[in-house]
Amino acid sequence: MFQRLDLRGSNLTRAELTDRLPRAQVDIDAALESVRPIIDRVRAEGASALRSLAETFDGVRPEHLRVPQEELDRAEADLSDELREALLLSIEHNRAGHKAQLPVETQTEIVPGGVVRQRWIPVQRVGLYVPGGLAVYPSSVIHNAVAAQCAGVEDVALASPPQKEFGGLPHPTILAACKLLGISEVYAVGGAQAIAMFAYGAEGEPGTSDPYVLCEPVDVVTGPGNIYVAAAKRAVHGVVGIDAEAGTTEIAIIADQQANPDYVAADLLSQAEHDPAAASVLITHSEEFADTCEAAIVAQAKMTKHSERVRTALSGPQSGIVLVDNLDAAIDVANAYAAEHLEIHTENAAYDAKRIRNAGAIFVGPYTPVPLGDYMAGSNHVLPTGGTARFAAGLNVMAYIKSVQEIEYTSEAMAGMEGPLTALANDEDLPAHGDALAIRTGNYRHGGQREKNVEEQ
Repeated sequence: MFQRLDLRGSNLTRAELTDRLPRAQVDIDAALESVRPIIDRVRAEGASALRSLAETFDGVRPEHLRVPQEELDRAEADLSDELREALLLSIEHNRAGHKAQLPVETQTEIVPGGVVRQRWIPVQRVGLYVPGGLAVYPSSVIHNAVAAQCAGVEDVALASPPQKEFGGLPHPTILAACKLLGISEVYAVGGAQAIAMFAYGAEGEPGTSDPYVLCEPVDVVTGPGNIYVAAAKRAVHGVVGIDAEAGTTEIAIIADQQANPDYVAADLLSQAEHDPAAASVLITHSEEFADTCEAAIVAQAKMTKHSERVRTALSGPQSGIVLVDNLDAAIDVANAYAAEHLEIHTENAAYDAKRIRNAGAIFVGPYTPVPLGDYMAGSNHVLPTGGTARFAAGLNVMAYIKSVQEIEYTSEAMAGMEGPLTALANDEDLPAHGDALAIRTGNYRHGGQREKNVEEQ
């Protein structure tokens, strides 16, 4: 089922190694060309375009683009006790994990009487995207919303694709999770059109129940999605902030001969069931373990509910077993691959985890499978994919917070800076910069006298 990539005995550069590793073939440029007309249409036509695009891509024309409050109430009331308890526990754990990420404001005295305060200010309004597709993701509602709420965002809107089987509304569990989190601004809008709506806002459609302004623009858009959602986020980045271009899920596992092959196989399958394009990669220096693990994968794949989807994902070019010479080489491969999710099943997993530079999230040891992070661990499962973990982080409170410096100097502290500041300003041929201080100290003179007076001080 798995392809094998044997890197033993090779001495590859970083670029060569990155090129050879299993990876989904994603053409973001082609996707950008597809989404730009969608974005332009939403900007020009608002709600009318959103309904027409829903007909095209979701097979339904929503009566209500903004979900009525009574639908949110009904979805929450219809939850089973078991699912309600699970959602509330996930919310509780995520709140604890995300509150711990909040930065602390500081004040630094640069000189006597001159201070710089480091403040952290949440953006005012965010748009959260929760995908539809082959699965239902109330967990993504939680991971997006809890991070924003813990950051202190005042105004939270959420969009998820309309579902034909639910009368043009998002899936009821999505709506129920929104209600549990206190989110009342929910839209039945999916794909690139949702990202466009959040970035530029949208007017209502005349002759419908829409308000004149259906949706106000947001400051930041976050959330996972397919390649078209990722392309749309790239297209609007700069108009709004984004978290990352999160695409189809991926998992990499470093395992040595001490690892449990059944555990590793189960974890590779758990991500493969998301999507036929999902990536599952095993990195090991034990060929014997690779053989045993592959046999376990084949056995478990036969028994899982989405066996056909799993087989497609595991046999695709984005998945495989990578054989290396030793554990050091496995660490190098993992850092080159920069997985969305990285599990470490080695004898000294905690130590080896510290050697990882590039990963969206690191799951340490045999009892920390990725599904814990998907639901209950208290970490965030909206993570960078496609190797972008080299420079991007998973969704966290910082996606919704701006760093702002606040500077305050007394008259005496400012005066003490006049001489050196003037020297720098004159060297840059920006003398008015120095004048801004001189006019406050009484040293300002027309006709070049200021510089002479400062030198004589």
